[in-house]
Amino acid sequence: MFQKCFEYKTADNAKRDGYYPYFRPIESAQDTEVYIRNKKHLMLGSNSYLGLTNDPRVKEASIKAIEKYGTGCAGSRFLNGTLDIHEELEERLAKFTNKESALLYSTGFQVNQGVISTLVGREDVVLTDSLDHASIIDGARLAFGKTFRFNHNDMDDLETKLKNAGDKGKLIVVDGIFSMEGDIVNLPEIVKLAKKYNAGIMVDDAHSLGVLGKNGRGTANHFQLDDETDLIMGTFSKSLASLGGFVAGNVKVIDFLKHHSRALIFSASPTPASVAAAMASLDIMETEPERIEKLWANTNKMLKGFKELGYNTGIAETPIIPLVIGDDMLCFKTWKALSEAGIFINPVIHPAVPHGHALIRTSYMATHTSEQLDFALDSFKKIGKNLSII
Repeated sequence: MFQKCFEYKTADNAKRDGYYPYFRPIESAQDTEVYIRNKKHLMLGSNSYLGLTNDPRVKEASIKAIEKYGTGCAGSRFLNGTLDIHEELEERLAKFTNKESALLYSTGFQVNQGVISTLVGREDVVLTDSLDHASIIDGARLAFGKTFRFNHNDMDDLETKLKNAGDKGKLIVVDGIFSMEGDIVNLPEIVKLAKKYNAGIMVDDAHSLGVLGKNGRGTANHFQLDDETDLIMGTFSKSLASLGGFVAGNVKVIDFLKHHSRALIFSASPTPASVAAAMASLDIMETEPERIEKLWANTNKMLKGFKELGYNTGIAETPIIPLVIGDDMLCFKTWKALSEAGIFINPVIHPAVPHGHALIRTSYMATHTSEQLDFALDSFKKIGKNLSII
C-alpha cells in the first residue's frame, strides 16, 4: 500500500540539489514584502490582489468576531454551525453579484467540488475548459454525469461538445480569469452557445473578484452578462483576504444545494474570524475603487515592462502575468536566482501547465509601489540575460 510513498524521490532530489521551491515558510504577514528565514523578499507570488490581508480594518474585524463568537462553530452549516454573520455575508454577496441568493462554503475548492457534483446528475453533462482549475476538474470527477473538456477558450470546440451532448442537461463551468495563464474567459461567446444549446453557465471568479467588473464584481459584470450567468462562485482567499468560498445564483438552486451538497453538509462551517475578515474586505472593495485602479496600473506597468525586456508573457491580460520559460530545469534555475535576489515568485511545471510550457507565475497587488516594481523589473532583466532567457 505505502510502497509508492517510499519510492517517491522527486522532492528529495530537488531539495538535495537546491531547487525545491515549495512549502517555503513565510515568517511575516502576507504583504508586498515578506520574510523567509529572516531574509526580506519582494512578494510577487501572492493572490492578495487588493493587498488587504494585512489591512488593520480587516484584522480588527476578525479580532472582534473571535471576541464575540469564539474561534470556531464546532459543526456544519446544516446543523449547529450557522451564525448570523454567515447569513449576513450571504445576503451581501448575493447583492454584490446581482443574484437572488448565495451560500457560503468553508473553502473555494469545496464550492466547485460541492456544486458540480451535486447538480450534475447521471443523465447530465458538465463541460469544462481544458485549463480550468483543479477544483472544477475534481468536482466533475465526483459528479455522476459525463464530462466533456473543450480546448482552452475554443468556442468551436465547445460548440462541437455541446452538439455531442444532445438533449441532456448541460452545465458549462469555466474560470473567469485562468489562474496560470492570466487570460479572461470568452464569456460573451459562451453565453451565445449556452442559449443556443440550452445549457447552464457557472463561472469561477476566484481570481476575478476584486479585479474585474464594477467595484470588482467579477467576470459576468465585466461583460455586463450578470443575468445570463446562472452561477457565480468565488473564494475569500484572494481579494477578500480570508478563507472560505461562496456560490451565488437563483434562490431555488441555492436552496437545493443547501440540502443536497455533501461538501457543505458534512464540513465544519467557516470560522467567525474568516467570515468577518471577508465581510470587512468586501466593505473596502465596495468603497475604495481606487484600489482596483491601482491594481490595474501596476498590472499594465509590469506587462509592458516584461514585454519590453523580451519575456514571453503568453496570453496574459490580468494581474496574473506568467513568464513562459519552457524547460523545467531552466524554470527552477530562474526561480532560484530570483529568490537569491530577494524576489518571491512561483515556478510552475506539469501537470499545472502542459509539458514543455514551464513558467514563472507572477501576480500583483494594489499595494505594490512603483519602486518595488522597478526593482523587480531590474532583477528580471539581469537574471533573464544571465540565463539567456531574454
